[in-house]
Amino acid sequence: MAKTHNVTEFIFLGLSSNPEVQKVCFVMFLLLYTAIVLGNLLIVLTVMSSRSLGSPMYFFLSYLSFVEICYASTTVPKLISDLLAERKAIPLWGCMSQFFFIHLFGGTEAFLLTVMAYDRYVAICKPLSYTTIMSRQACAFLVGAAWVGAFVHSLVDSLLVFRLPFCGPNVIDHYFCDVLPLLKLACSDTVLIGLLIVANGGTLSVISFVVLLASYVVILLHLRTRSSAGRHKALSTCGAHVTVVTLFFGPCIFIYLRPSTTLSVDKTVAVFYTVITPLLNPVIYSLRNAEVKKAMRRLWVRAMKLEER
Repeated sequence: MAKTHNVTEFIFLGLSSNPEVQKVCFVMFLLLYTAIVLGNLLIVLTVMSSRSLGSPMYFFLSYLSFVEICYASTTVPKLISDLLAERKAIPLWGCMSQFFFIHLFGGTEAFLLTVMAYDRYVAICKPLSYTTIMSRQACAFLVGAAWVGAFVHSLVDSLLVFRLPFCGPNVIDHYFCDVLPLLKLACSDTVLIGLLIVANGGTLSVISFVVLLASYVVILLHLRTRSSAGRHKALSTCGAHVTVVTLFFGPCIFIYLRPSTTLSVDKTVAVFYTVITPLLNPVIYSLRNAEVKKAMRRLWVRAMKLEER
């Protein structure tokens, strides 16, 4: 397919065309983005500075929080600035870059959540072999594999979309450059490319989600033999993880595992996996985890002592 880019920029319609609604959304999303960055950054700093959080679970959690900051930063700052702009434009290269990084960080999050489920499976079902299986080298390899897998996934999707000819119109009924809105604007038949993207992105989401669910089914079956105290602690940790998984994969499967058609509800659904999930990640993991809360309090005390000096 010949690469034809007569279009040099795209125009977002955003979440709403009502000026009053836009002002309310500006304040709301500015507060949400600030909470996302500060909350996830707090988890990263807490894990890095606390010796009690040296287990693989917290190692993966710190990386997940870092990815959440990057993931939200690919869309939310642009959304916030556009809410006060009369003309919500993004250059072609900016659109393609945003598309690539959305899928890079989104894919990394999907793989990290799967890795975290595997970590919980080993910790609960094979406790005697846990330190051997989840060694530092193994954890580093799993995180590296998550980044490499996400990079390949994002690169494939980006190459498919970048090869599409965009010759007009250039108005995107969304607040960021995503698959379905871009396919709708292409000046060519996108059925095959749409199927390839669904096979790449949608299948990735479904397979990861199924693997995660299977892991927790095995964990739940194994917990039947545990004491009530051990069962409660394991269920508390797994419950937090399942909540994050559901909030992330549910909307992703809805968006990416269907024919190349856009729906009016797509923008609302996209808010869940680009804003709500990164926001709830630190809340869910910190409020439901006593060790994290204790480490945060110790970090706060140390920070106050340094300030007094």
